[in-house]
Amino acid sequence: MGSGDKQALLSLVTEDIEWIVPGEDWPLAGTHRGHAGLASVLQKSKEDVEMTYPKPPRICGAGDRVLVVGVATGKIKATNRAFKDEWVFDITVRNGKLTRIQEYIDTQALARASETVV
Repeated sequence: MGSGDKQALLSLVTEDIEWIVPGEDWPLAGTHRGHAGLASVLQKSKEDVEMTYPKPPRICGAGDRVLVVGVATGKIKATNRAFKDEWVFDITVRNGKLTRIQEYIDTQALARASETVV
C-alpha cells in the first residue's frame, strides 16, 4: 500500500472488495466498496493523514481469515494534531484475494486528532 503502485494493489483484491473503517468525525470513516472505493479511500488517506508504523504488525490466519495487529502513529494534516492508533484488521480472503477488510481501530484517538480547535 505504501509503494503507491495502484495497479499492484488492485491486483490483490477482488472486484467487490469491502473495506470498513469504523467511526465518525474523521476523514476515512465509512464503508468503501469495489476498486473505485478502495482507490478513493487510499487517495484520501494519502491527502489527509500522515502515518508511520513504528514496528511490524503481527499476523495470524486460519482458513479464509487473517488478523493483522499493529500500531500506527501520525497526524491529521488539516489539524496538525497527532494520534496513536492501536488497530486490528480482520481480513477475509477468497480465491487468494482480499475480499473484505474490517478495521478495529482507536476511533476516539482519530476523532480527537481530527477536531478543529476553536
